[in-house]
Amino acid sequence: MSNRVVEGRMVTSETLAEMIEGERPMEATEIEDADRECPECGGNVISVGYMPSVTAFVTGYKCQDCDWSEKEDQ
Repeated sequence: MSNRVVEGRMVTSETLAEMIEGERPMEATEIEDADRECPECGGNVISVGYMPSVTAFVTGYKCQDCDWSEKEDQ
């Protein structure tokens, strides 16, 4: 499992998903580079796929430098 630094602290994929969703996910995939810049600060954006519930899968995006985040339901 890969850890990344987000807003100055080391996070796991589950912790990153929790930052985006607001609650701990059931399961989360590996953290990946999103190949885009943050629309607020221009920082690097990373992504993580996670299951907030049994019937849903979400891809979340989070800036590594500021509190911007976004999610896409699939």
